[in-house]
Amino acid sequence: MFTGIVEELGEVVSVENLGDSSLFRLRGPIVTEDAKHGDSIAVNGVCLTVVETAGGEFTADVMAESLKRSSLGALVPGSRVNLERPMALGGRLGGHLVQGHVDGTGTVLERIPGEHWEIVKIGLPAELSRYVVDKGSITVDGISLTVVEAGADFFTVSLIPTTLELTTLGIKQPGDLVNLEVDVLAKYVERLLGGGAGPAGEPVA
Repeated sequence: MFTGIVEELGEVVSVENLGDSSLFRLRGPIVTEDAKHGDSIAVNGVCLTVVETAGGEFTADVMAESLKRSSLGALVPGSRVNLERPMALGGRLGGHLVQGHVDGTGTVLERIPGEHWEIVKIGLPAELSRYVVDKGSITVDGISLTVVEAGADFFTVSLIPTTLELTTLGIKQPGDLVNLEVDVLAKYVERLLGGGAGPAGEPVA
């Protein structure tokens, strides 16, 4: 379980195509300082399992389904990525409960700069829009954010200077893909009320 509070802006070192999967090597000195084989690290909101660590870098296998269902398939050496270790038991929940299971991808539609912050408008799949509400929580590329406005096929978020400086949302441009994870509590409520089985297909692990 994660909190959506990005610990580090890391970098893709290499991507090795293995046919039905890819082996990613990523640089992240902070998240690897206590990481070991089998640990989890969220990369742009996708929970990946550490294969090995060395020199502030770690490798992780990414299955074809994850590459297809998330924006990880578009990453190349040099791409910047948001990194977060799982929340420690008893630690502070600074954002909201984030599973690291991406429900789908959205597209950055517009950036509206302000004096001290920036509004970003993001398009989202129709099947996810019912889980997004004004002032609710959503995870974008692994970042816990509060929805400002929820439309039928878009939502907006307001980004403070810290978020712009320390995460990929500071450099994403219109047309860029982002990973989306809706609030898991909304999906449970819908299921309990008999409203459906959640987003189409299984979320990316």
